[in-house]
Amino acid sequence: MPRIGIYYAFWEDRWQADYSRYIRKAAQLGLDILEIACTPIPAMSRMEMTRLRDEAADLGVMLTAGHGPSAAQNLASPDPAVQRQAIAFYTDLLERLAFMNIRTIGGGIYSYWPVDYTQPIDKPGDWARSVQNVRTVGAIADDLGIAYCLESLNRFEGYLINTASEALQFVEEVGLDNVKVMLDTFHMNIEEDSFAGAIRLAGSRLGHFHIGETNRKPPGQGRMPWSEIAAALKEIGYQGSIVMEPFVKMGGQVGQDIRVWRDLSGGAAESDLDEAIRQSVAFCRQTFA
Repeated sequence: MPRIGIYYAFWEDRWQADYSRYIRKAAQLGLDILEIACTPIPAMSRMEMTRLRDEAADLGVMLTAGHGPSAAQNLASPDPAVQRQAIAFYTDLLERLAFMNIRTIGGGIYSYWPVDYTQPIDKPGDWARSVQNVRTVGAIADDLGIAYCLESLNRFEGYLINTASEALQFVEEVGLDNVKVMLDTFHMNIEEDSFAGAIRLAGSRLGHFHIGETNRKPPGQGRMPWSEIAAALKEIGYQGSIVMEPFVKMGGQVGQDIRVWRDLSGGAAESDLDEAIRQSVAFCRQTFA
């Protein structure tokens, strides 16, 4: 059965947090994985990274990493100086992730996020530049034993890779086994003709999978066709991570970037949020068994 996890930001309004607290919470809620944001990692001391790595290992929680690159970290940028800066950023980040025993990074890590749509879009040019630079960064990740997973994002959040078909084409052009497709049910609901079809198309190249309801509530609280999704994952023999990525709280940088403009939690206290995830874990274990 695939491992079940959650992205820490369900409880937070910033792209960083006391990850130790959420490692403990993940263990208490019966999760196998805690996904953390990369934002604070470049500034962490070796002592801090060691502590997080060891705490996760002691509690049996696997760490994975998600990242929404800033414009200064854009591997698709037409500016050669930005490209060099982005490659240097990822080189350092990947070395840190390897030290922390984090073996999967995913997100829009081929472009930048959130996209500034007031600026002109050159998809063919950005695609070509990104393929070349992801190949460079992906090779570094491969040497470190890290899967570099490219998330297909909906059209309102990204323009370079919107569907499983585009993600598959991109990773095939990169040509590295550790550079993989990443799908997310929230984005798939907007862009894909078929959940099962997209999963089957990704097939063995699917390296990471995010789940959530159509309105970003935790799995089991909405109308996502979970039986179809689970059957397709089983059909392709997917044994990777399944990470819940719900967002229900307004406020802060997280709420602004994710565009949460109303409280989807119903005014829930932290204990209520914890219980919602405990129920979602049970739902996921039954659904994806």
